[in-house]
Amino acid sequence: MSREKAKNDVINRLRTIKGHIAGIEKMVEEDKSCDDILLQIAAIKASVHKVGLVIMEEHAKECLINVDEGEMIQKDKVEKVLNTLVKFIK
Repeated sequence: MSREKAKNDVINRLRTIKGHIAGIEKMVEEDKSCDDILLQIAAIKASVHKVGLVIMEEHAKECLINVDEGEMIQKDKVEKVLNTLVKFIK
């Protein structure tokens, strides 16, 4: 996925998440069932996780793959990507 395509994908997903959050707010105001509200929250959690994965993938590509041919990947770049990944997973 190109960087621009990934950026557009993330923005679209964030807009969708924003809409879901507004929907949950309305559901709470209207005293909808906890089951329905929790189902929407689960959908938002999955969407946020997917956004994080797309961003993490692009970050890794930028730091680890987009190097000149024959160039060694610097240890600090690998450590940075791994630290970011660990923080995201927690």
